[in-house]
This record gives sequence, C-alpha cells and structure tokens, in this order.
Amino acid sequence: MVSSHQKRDVAGMFDDIAGSYDLLNHLLSGNIDRRWRRRAIAFLRQDPPSRILDVATGTCDLALEAMSLNPEQIVGVDISEKMLEIGRRKVTKAGLDGIIELKVADAEELPFETNSFDAVMVAFGVRNFSNPVKGLSEMLRVLRPGGRLVVLEFTLPSNSLIRIIYRWYFHRLLPSVGRLISKNHRAYRYLPESVDAFDKGEAFLQLLDKAGFTEKAHKKLTFGICGLYTANKSESR
Repeated sequence: MVSSHQKRDVAGMFDDIAGSYDLLNHLLSGNIDRRWRRRAIAFLRQDPPSRILDVATGTCDLALEAMSLNPEQIVGVDISEKMLEIGRRKVTKAGLDGIIELKVADAEELPFETNSFDAVMVAFGVRNFSNPVKGLSEMLRVLRPGGRLVVLEFTLPSNSLIRIIYRWYFHRLLPSVGRLISKNHRAYRYLPESVDAFDKGEAFLQLLDKAGFTEKAHKKLTFGICGLYTANKSESR
C-alpha cells in the first residue's frame, strides 16, 4: 500500500521501467507469472463474462489472457501512460483494437457507471493502491450484481526455508538484476518493500469483506509466492 502523495511517484516509476517491464517480469519469475494469469482467468471461465474491467492493467498481459473467454469487450485502466502505450501496441499486433480498450484511470476513482461490468480483475496492482478498501469498493460498484472479482498479488511463502530463499531473492537478487536491465535504481527496491507492506491472506480477505464482497476465497500458488483471491458481488446489491 502506498500513501496518496506517493501515487504520482509510483506512476512515474512505472513510466520509467515500462520498456523493460515485460522482459523483467517473465525473466525474474521464470515465466511462472504466465501460469498465474491463466489460473486467474480459469476462475472466470465458470461463468464467462461479456464485459470485463482489468484494473492496473499495465502492459495488458492479463487482458490479453482473458481473450480466451471470448468476451465482447475488455477495458483496461492504469495510472501509467507509458505502460499503456506498450499495451496498446500489443493489442494492435494481436488485432484486438475493437475489443480491448486501454485508458488512463485511477483505480480508486473509476470513470465508469455502476453495475457496468460482468467481471473485474487485477494482477499485481492492489498493493499500489493508496486506499485499498476504496479501490475495492470502486470495483464492487462497477460490477453488476452477481459479478465476479479475481485478484493476483505477491505474498510470502508459509514454509520457513522457502521463505528465506524467497526473501533473499526478492530483496537482494531481484533489485540488482532489475536495476541492471531497467536502469531504474528505485523500482525494484519498491517491489519487495510493497509486497512486505501488503495485507496478505486472511488480512486481504477482511479488506474484501469491508468493501462489501461476498463468497471470498484465497488460494496460494507456487509455494505461496502468489495469492489468488476471488470474490463475488451479491445478487441483491
């Protein structure tokens, strides 16, 4: 979680690393991030949504993965224009300009009507919200009654040995490699710091409950390195 006065700095930081973001994501995760995204989309496959909102879409990887659901429209929003520029190039290359639309927007002030999406998804973006409950409440607002939310976010392994190795990798190796490739000294220090500060597991389920979601669930992926969170909007709202 970041404070409100840091939000502009976070957007600028992601603008700076946009050009190397995809390479570093896949390199530093050993491409496991692709598998995590497929698991997130699998949750939505149970009741394929027609209109999807991808919050903190970045360079559009999750939105592109969601095309396997055959939606009518996907709208991706992010606070980083440079990340969206790369996402738009990927969308155009895939011939999906008529289906995927990307725009700059703040997750905590979504520019959409109430009850306008069948599903909302977020991959590795919630920890950057200045006010997570406000962001989650906005996602609940734009979901139609009965709509579904799926969130992917980094967490910490529960196994003590794996956690030691993971923290060494996250706090020592990742910042060094990230700095070497992206030339940004801050971005890959921010990543482990933001993961450490993020409300994980049961704590995040409590945030979902506070925002008004129902049928909340949490699943650990890859030794608990990543958390998959799912929830619904009540049919009565």
